[in-house]
Amino acid sequence: MKLSLLESKTWLITGVAGFIGSNLLEHLLKLNQNVVGLDNFATGHKHNLDEVQSLVTLEQWSRFSFTEGDIRNEKDCAKACGGVDYVLHQAALGSVPRSINDPVTTSAVNITGFLNMLVAARAAGVKSFTYAASSSTYGDHPALPKVEDNIGKPLSPYAVTKYVNELYADVFAITYGFKTIGLRYFNVFGKRQDPKGAYAAVIPKWTEAMLCGDNVFINGDGETSRDFCFIENAVQANLLAATADEAVKNEVYNVAVGDRTTLNILFDSLKEALAENGVVYEKAPVYRDFRPGDVRHSQADISKAASKLGYAPEYRIVEGISKAMPWYLAYRL
Repeated sequence: MKLSLLESKTWLITGVAGFIGSNLLEHLLKLNQNVVGLDNFATGHKHNLDEVQSLVTLEQWSRFSFTEGDIRNEKDCAKACGGVDYVLHQAALGSVPRSINDPVTTSAVNITGFLNMLVAARAAGVKSFTYAASSSTYGDHPALPKVEDNIGKPLSPYAVTKYVNELYADVFAITYGFKTIGLRYFNVFGKRQDPKGAYAAVIPKWTEAMLCGDNVFINGDGETSRDFCFIENAVQANLLAATADEAVKNEVYNVAVGDRTTLNILFDSLKEALAENGVVYEKAPVYRDFRPGDVRHSQADISKAASKLGYAPEYRIVEGISKAMPWYLAYRL
């Protein structure tokens, strides 16, 4: 689905130097929108912004204004929201393992920071507020596919923080009439997703290991499954949510493809994509213990997002990996 925005509006992207934030920035600038970016570079990178600059025209880049700031700082949030039409709140500390190792910082960023942004956006009178929710909210609920109204108990501090975001969003709608949309991301992947670091997501981390000829470690037996969602699908969902009618706000929506891929199949798919790009990886995966806090299976029901937002994901996992692989190869050079 090709989205077009007929008028130039002003958008705020928090976490703009991160993976999802920088992809949103690229798309909005190519649509000749004005963008305000906020990031503290805790997990984002300046080279992501540099790459976006190289992909847009000089005139488009001139529409971008960046502020280095922290969503834990109320003044930074208030300044960023001034004169903004649409907020895309992506800033957060992701990763289940990170939250288990440091629940205090995860809570400060994901809960206090989120509340600061809600307060600032409401005070600034923004037209819409779209935020990154998470499939981790489904917790231990066993049913598949995951339907928005049926959630279980959280399995990690990270999951708790993302659920609290949804509770705060609902309270702001009830108490202040400030309606938002939460997008429950399911394992988003694509270009500019950092393969480095202890908390790297599985696709860039495995791809990096394969390119280096290192072992690929699989937590558990490899039959754990996820609904992997290519970044272009997530961008589409954000733009649809931001410009949606009031009648479909104060809701959360699954953002995925409605499919399930095991880690074993993912491993084979990455090997095949690398082979298509002239890289042969011959090592077998190394299996180890299941990771604490991980959900066994995850698959989204995307019918609500389809019917209310018009969401229609263009890329399934194999197509997404194929499209992303040249970026990972270039990143290594």
